[in-house]
Amino acid sequence: MCLVLAGCATEEAPGNAPDSGTSGSLDAGTTADSGTAGGDEDAGTVAEEGFTGPVAAGLYFNLVTRKDGTVWAWGENDHGQLGDGTTTDRPTPTRVVGLTDVSAFSTGSAHSLALKADGTVWAWGNNHDGQLGDGTTTDRPTPTQVPGLTGVSALAAGSEHSLALKADGTVWAWGNNSYGQLGEGTLSDESAPVQVVGLTSVVALASLSTSSLALKADGTVWSWGDSRRAVRQIPYLPPVVALARGAMHSLALGADGTVWAWGSNSNGQLGNGRQGPASAELGPVLGLTDVVSVGAGQYNSLALKADGTVWAWGNNHFGQQGDGTTIDQWMPTQVPGLTRVTTLSVGSVHVLARTADGALWAWGALYSTFATPTPSLLTNCQQLVAGDEHALARKADGTVWAWGQDDSLLGVESSLQPRTPTRLPTLTHVADIAAGRIHSLALKTDGTVWAWGGNFRGQLGLGTNANQETPLRIPTLTGVSALAARGFHSLALKTDGTVWAWGSNSSGQLGNGDAGENLMQTVPTQVLGLTGVVDVVAGDAFSLALKADGTVWAWGSNSAGQLGKEYIGESSDDLEPRQVQGLTGVEKLAAADSYALALKKDGTVWSWGADLTAPPGEEPPGEGVKWWLPRQVAGLTEVVDLSAGRAHALALKADGTVWAWGGNFFGQLGDGTNTARQTPTRVPGLTGLVSVTAGNYFSFAITNGGTVWAWGDNLYGHFGNGDAGMRLSPSKAW
Repeated sequence: MCLVLAGCATEEAPGNAPDSGTSGSLDAGTTADSGTAGGDEDAGTVAEEGFTGPVAAGLYFNLVTRKDGTVWAWGENDHGQLGDGTTTDRPTPTRVVGLTDVSAFSTGSAHSLALKADGTVWAWGNNHDGQLGDGTTTDRPTPTQVPGLTGVSALAAGSEHSLALKADGTVWAWGNNSYGQLGEGTLSDESAPVQVVGLTSVVALASLSTSSLALKADGTVWSWGDSRRAVRQIPYLPPVVALARGAMHSLALGADGTVWAWGSNSNGQLGNGRQGPASAELGPVLGLTDVVSVGAGQYNSLALKADGTVWAWGNNHFGQQGDGTTIDQWMPTQVPGLTRVTTLSVGSVHVLARTADGALWAWGALYSTFATPTPSLLTNCQQLVAGDEHALARKADGTVWAWGQDDSLLGVESSLQPRTPTRLPTLTHVADIAAGRIHSLALKTDGTVWAWGGNFRGQLGLGTNANQETPLRIPTLTGVSALAARGFHSLALKTDGTVWAWGSNSSGQLGNGDAGENLMQTVPTQVLGLTGVVDVVAGDAFSLALKADGTVWAWGSNSAGQLGKEYIGESSDDLEPRQVQGLTGVEKLAAADSYALALKKDGTVWSWGADLTAPPGEEPPGEGVKWWLPRQVAGLTEVVDLSAGRAHALALKADGTVWAWGGNFFGQLGDGTNTARQTPTRVPGLTGLVSVTAGNYFSFAITNGGTVWAWGDNLYGHFGNGDAGMRLSPSKAW
């Protein structure tokens, strides 16, 4: 559950005067100084150095601060709301120009506010209604000081208006006033700050769209706007320490750690166990205690507890509950898998969360043009696998993340198409993952196997051929140590050295002595005659097993010689395992549609089946050119890892460099061209790598720090960074 969109600001922990802006925000940590002038920098660096200080989610854009104090923004930029001096949309973080010593942010629909440590306010972005407070209605693509405002201690931005709280307890407002949200007694817009009439001793603010809220030092809450020009008290509330405002509902955090809500309850956002069109009735949110801050999205609500857990309720159409579903919740439910949270910023339909280690997480609506800074989502990546149009990652903490095309098969239960990694909340303690063409597998540390995705050939092993949207345990499999999948079949290696297979058996790839175009096995069955196996891999319609003695065994389709046996006048399939001829001393295997690779203990690479090194001009290269027996790939030595894509291959050397060969129509070789390569060619600019993964027409590489680089085809968001399009050279994905 990790995606993006919407509008707000940040708050400090209770006991401090919490800043609250559009949609409300949460912060159980401290605010740190941030900002320095500058231009674009590598987005991966932003994430790796961690986030401290304010975080804010605007409508289609976001702001964050980094350890070095700089301010970064990404998303929509049509009014210059990113503050980088342009109006160019940015899918990855770009540095905000000219800001130093920032202590708080607040964001509106398309404008941004920053509070400096010296009490001055700076604004940029959309200024159509005077919401930048500079006396004009001219958009500003870089931060501009709001004149005449000093001694400010907190900010709140509405959709098209702005609020500032001064240290003397007075409130000042400017921008759109169509509904009286400026609180100065008229309905006229103001392009410069004016004082809200009748408010003193204020310690916190909240605002969204057409109304505003203020919290006084005595714990009372006051409201104006929504066509009410005068400030009025909200009655019947206990002593309050923090506020949040949604589109049509409000939240108040009591001094005793309880939460109170009022306004619209159209999606259960009041958290009272009911859902109704509207309710002016104020009441407690059920089941919540020890809350330290609250936040409101458009029609949903969140709370951060003292123990660092996050709780959500209300609208969930875009997954903003963070529970992996799109089902509304009428009472608070814990956001799974998220702990040690210190700061949250709640947008209209998405949420940003910062944890104690500085990592930034996101969930809710994802608009692929405006991605979250996903480098922080997938730090410590340990394993990557790729299907035709989706990919999976396993982190060091045993969690699994999915992204790409066809969300109904990703295990996410969402109507969206995640182009950034989305955590599968029901999967923990995962030790291995595998991806077929449209299905996925996960092996837990307890030896159980879980499956989800497309299943029309029984490749999930669940006893049916019905698709499965979320991970479900394969009941007949235990004691498993490794997985493999490709095409429409799956393999499992057990700790006793036996191999089990299920799914399509069109060419005998299940190794059970049978084959047929329409044959399938919907539950795992043991592969005949195989013992002493230490690894398995799957090709498109064939399978390979590596034994402890270094020999390789193959079965299934032999259409291009991928079984590695002597040519006998026809490309006969094998329905049971047969030893690959001439191969010994093997320690790792890889397979793709119609070819196979073997890495020997001496660091050399051997290939058989369709020839990736044949002259270019065919796609995939080598079609019609076959090698029936293994032959050494020239020019490769000291190799420690390898991977096979549909039409290209990757090899990782002991020195941390990556070498690629084969088809290159989509730039999957990463050499900056679209030219196919008959011999392995080094991928420039990459060092310090520990793993490689070749997808259909794209490639991944993981560094020893868990950073991921990607190149090649990205049409379906394979890279997981929210972007789309082809990359001829490696780019940092996360």
